[in-house]
Amino acid sequence: MLQPDPTPTAEKPLAWKRALIDPAGTIGDAVTNLDQTGVQIVLVANEGVLQGSVTDGDIRRALLRGMDFSSPVTSVMNSNPMVVTPEMGRELVLELMRANKVHQLPVVDSRRVVVGLYRWDEIVSPPKRSNAMVIMAGGFGKRLRPYTDECPKPMLPLAGKPMLEHIIERAAADGFKDFIISVHYLGHIIKDYFGDGSKFGVHVSYINEDVPLGTAGAISLIDPAPTEALVVTNGDLLTDIRYGELLDFHQLHSAAATMAVRLHEWQHPFGVVKTEGIKIVALEEKPVHRSYVNAGIYVLGAPALRLLPKGEACDMPVLFDRLRTERFSTVAYPMHEPWLDVGRPDDLKTAKSMIERESHDAK
Repeated sequence: MLQPDPTPTAEKPLAWKRALIDPAGTIGDAVTNLDQTGVQIVLVANEGVLQGSVTDGDIRRALLRGMDFSSPVTSVMNSNPMVVTPEMGRELVLELMRANKVHQLPVVDSRRVVVGLYRWDEIVSPPKRSNAMVIMAGGFGKRLRPYTDECPKPMLPLAGKPMLEHIIERAAADGFKDFIISVHYLGHIIKDYFGDGSKFGVHVSYINEDVPLGTAGAISLIDPAPTEALVVTNGDLLTDIRYGELLDFHQLHSAAATMAVRLHEWQHPFGVVKTEGIKIVALEEKPVHRSYVNAGIYVLGAPALRLLPKGEACDMPVLFDRLRTERFSTVAYPMHEPWLDVGRPDDLKTAKSMIERESHDAK
C-alpha cells in the first residue's frame, strides 16, 4: 500500500478519488474538479481505468484555442500521461518527478486502474518569490457608498478581515513576501492597519498618490525602480488565482506584460436574423457571444515599467497599447478560477458569502 509522506505525498484514497472524472465529462467539469480538489490534476477514468489526465495548463491552452467549457474533456486530456506503480519506492518516484518536472504522478496497477496519486505539496512549502506584488488600493469606491464614506473599499471587512488582508494572505501562501500598496483615498487607514507588514509575516511599503494616477500610473512612483517583474492586482478583487503560476506563465512566454483575462458570455435575448439586402441568409436563435475581458491582474516586466513616465496618469489598457505600438510582446493568461470584482453593494454581499463558505469548508 502507498503510505502518506509529506514530500511528495501519496494521497489517501478519498483525496485522489475526488480527482477522477468520467470521459463523458466536459472541460467545465474538469475546471470544477480542479477548483474543488486542489490537487492540480484531473484523472479521466472509465470505471477506474485511467484514460488520460488534464492539468491547469491543458485547460488554459484549450481556452486560447477557442474551446469553451462545454467542449469534451477528452479533447484536451493527455492520453498518455506518465504513471508509476504501487511497487515503486518513494525515492524513485521523487527522482522521476524532479527529472520530468511534474508535480503529480498517478499510481496505477497492472490493469491501469488508478489506485493512488503522488503530488508535490507546493501549497505547504511554496517557492519563495523575490518579485514584489503591487496592490492598487487608492480608489474612492463611489459605487459602494455609504460603506466607503469613512472606509477605503479594500478595507471593507469580509469574515472579520479587510478584503485587502485576504488578498495579501493568498499571495503570501503562494510565496510572495514583498508587497507595495498604492494608497490615496483614506490611505492612512490602510497604513495604520498593515504598518510595515511584520505582524502579517510579510513586508509592506506604500506608494502615495497625491492625485489619482489611474490603474498603472502609480507604479511609476516606486523608488527605487524595480529590477524584477511586478505582479499587480486591483485591491477590490477576490480570486483563487495562483499568483505564482501567473508569474511563471509570464516568464515562460518572455512577455513584456501579461494580463489575466476571463471568458465573458452574453446571450442575445432575441433571435438574430442575418440579411443581404432583403434576403435572409441565416437565423440564429438567441446566440451566445463570447469574449475575453480584463480581470484586473497583471505582470509587468522591465519594458512595461520603462514606458511609465514618472508621476503621469496612465491606465493599464493604455500601457498595453503602448507596448504593442513599440512591438513588445503582451500575452493573455486565461483564468478559470473563481473571481469577483467587489464594486457594488450586491458584489459585497456575494464576497461575504464566498469568504464565509470558504471558511466553513476549511474547517
